[in-house]
Amino acid sequence: MSEQVLDAVRELLPVFRERAQDTEDARRISEESVKALQEAGFFKLLQPARHGGFEAHPNDFYRAVRMVASACGSTGWVAAVLGCHPWQLGLFDDRAQQEVWGEDDDTRVSSSYAPMGRATPAEGGFEFTGRWSFSSGCDHATWVFLGGLVLGEDGTPTDFRTFLLPRADYRIDDVWDTIGLRGTGSNDIIVEKVFVPEYRTLSFMDTGKCRGPGQAVNTGPLYRLPFASVFSCSIAVPVVGMATGAYDAYVTHTRERVRASTGGRAAEDSFNQLRIAGAASDIDAAVLQIERNIDEEMRYATAGEKIPFPLRVRTRRDQVNATSAAITAVDRLFESAGGRALKVGTPIQRFWRDAHAGRVHAINDPEKALVMYGQEQLGLKVQDAWI
Repeated sequence: MSEQVLDAVRELLPVFRERAQDTEDARRISEESVKALQEAGFFKLLQPARHGGFEAHPNDFYRAVRMVASACGSTGWVAAVLGCHPWQLGLFDDRAQQEVWGEDDDTRVSSSYAPMGRATPAEGGFEFTGRWSFSSGCDHATWVFLGGLVLGEDGTPTDFRTFLLPRADYRIDDVWDTIGLRGTGSNDIIVEKVFVPEYRTLSFMDTGKCRGPGQAVNTGPLYRLPFASVFSCSIAVPVVGMATGAYDAYVTHTRERVRASTGGRAAEDSFNQLRIAGAASDIDAAVLQIERNIDEEMRYATAGEKIPFPLRVRTRRDQVNATSAAITAVDRLFESAGGRALKVGTPIQRFWRDAHAGRVHAINDPEKALVMYGQEQLGLKVQDAWI
């Protein structure tokens, strides 16, 4: 089934390229683009089979994301975020899954995981309040995952959880106006003293141990992977896809370009040829490292074995390295694309801006993840929710 979805997504790429500037101008992807991805089966790739999903290998999902992002960075970013959430929802209590998918298994969830919310225990759940930024694609979702701290009686945090809320319990503040990923509609979410039942929450302490109540009903190996591996790679691969889009645009541009200063063909410039080779190598390395690690994690999960902690740390290391390699590739190409590549509407400058915008997401912070890898290698304790 994954190959059919990938083929369907591939057929959509010309349309996404044509809509890229309109998407940027609108500051959100269109309903038509979301519907096309839905009809292609994209959002079902990581969704539990018992709710109409395909339970595909994560690398198939990442390949689809890279393709979409290579056509339109904003569409690829939103696709990655919204497409990853069915996997996480599969870890929630079955009651939460039934509430979201029971009547419509095409229901989508957006997110903002930073612990900006404050939850006070109440009978059967929590009273929840907060404001979150950067909820990509929230206009195309009717539920949301929000990060929050559970407060004890003395007001100190006792847990860090993900809270699942329906559209009636939050409002969207349209504040998204940026230089990159302009079309993602990553607006703010506001929640004011709503009740969230405990079964619609998921502790990061549990997900850090590859546990979740949803595993009782979703028993496949896909749902035994670390959250930090699946989600972090979902945020890295769109940037790799944008680098691929920049590469394709640069090669096409360079084949046709004639230097105004010399009248020579840019394609015959050996330095341009070197940049192409270097960028292609960077992109390939990024893809191969991510796929290698996820393949290895899936082998452990399929065998019912615990995923080794060094592998989990390496997955985070290579995820941020993949993002950095993608940025290096985009910069290498953009630097020699010439003045005409700066024109508004040209794909090279859009991919350059979008890739750099994706790079500043907290999960793509290279120093933090690389330090964790060094700590693990040196036998030091690694304490982080995103491992």
